[in-house]
Amino acid sequence: MDDSTTNRMHPVGRRGRGAVSNQSGRYEAHEREWCDDGWGSLDQAPPRLSTTLTKDSSRKVISFNESPDIGFDRSINPYRGCEHGCVYCFARPTHAWLGLSPGLDFESKLSFKPDAPAVLERELRRRGYKCQVMAMGTNTDPYQQVERRLSVTRELLKVLDRFNHPVSIVTKSNLVCRDIDILGPMAARGLVKVSLSVTTLDRHLARRMEPRAAAPERRLGAIAALAKAAIPTAVMVAPVIPALTDMEMEAILGRAAANGAVGAGYILLRLPLEIKALWREWLAENYPDRAERIMRHIREARGGKDYDSQFYQRMVGAGPYAELIAQRFELACKRLKLRRGREEGLLDCSQFRPPLERDGQLSLL
Repeated sequence: MDDSTTNRMHPVGRRGRGAVSNQSGRYEAHEREWCDDGWGSLDQAPPRLSTTLTKDSSRKVISFNESPDIGFDRSINPYRGCEHGCVYCFARPTHAWLGLSPGLDFESKLSFKPDAPAVLERELRRRGYKCQVMAMGTNTDPYQQVERRLSVTRELLKVLDRFNHPVSIVTKSNLVCRDIDILGPMAARGLVKVSLSVTTLDRHLARRMEPRAAAPERRLGAIAALAKAAIPTAVMVAPVIPALTDMEMEAILGRAAANGAVGAGYILLRLPLEIKALWREWLAENYPDRAERIMRHIREARGGKDYDSQFYQRMVGAGPYAELIAQRFELACKRLKLRRGREEGLLDCSQFRPPLERDGQLSLL
């Protein structure tokens, strides 16, 4: 099919983006398609897709979950959408809740929460709040490009620091090093852990698959900088993509360990909801010669389907292929002396204390 019969945007218009199309979300009543209106409207390349920002005035900033197979029960997401544009991102379907496309809209129509630090402080002061590790970066990246000028994540960290609240961060950006002045003292008190997600060491593949995330070498450099500052740092080989990046697992773990990582984890590629179609489009355009092989391995690890959402299987899959990946990961981590799995339990929740109110009065809570 050509661009006139699908939702695919002209290659020039989406240059520097991850998704190929901008299909409507699952809650929309209508589908949108590019078409030629007879006046030559598709003859010329459109302007490059720009990023737009809107304010999100959510009254709550902490999201709670009861999922039994993840190591945290609460998280903060300073942004909706993510300009990194990782085509495989499992957070893409959340944009459908906003009436936007999980495709190109997800990486170009962003919202931010300027009031999040103040809201977080109110929530942490609530009577009955019980401290557990706060997770950041579990949905969209807290250190995506707009954070350089908005600093919402940095201000949230300042609040958590003042409250002695432990936090676990996952990111693909070396921008996290900007906040070493906050993270270092928190780490000395056992209050922070940072994980850098490294999908591939191949710069060309990374540019195609996660076009606006930091280059692989910069992520490894961030691990080194954080480790030098005595901040516990792990590497996430995530996602592991069959027949595309799986052969790099040991190399990624080795490079991360050499740069000071002390822990590691991995996640097998997940394709929930709209991501299935987005991923297949991307494969057809970028790797048509191995697309079927990749999907065959994915289905082998997902019970014959593109995705299986069962707890305890959705992250790592099941079957011979998934077991082989797990064995390789375990052996590499043992050889490299990397701690495996989530380590949020190693962070200290006992130090949590709401500080004095800003007017200097003691709280009655």
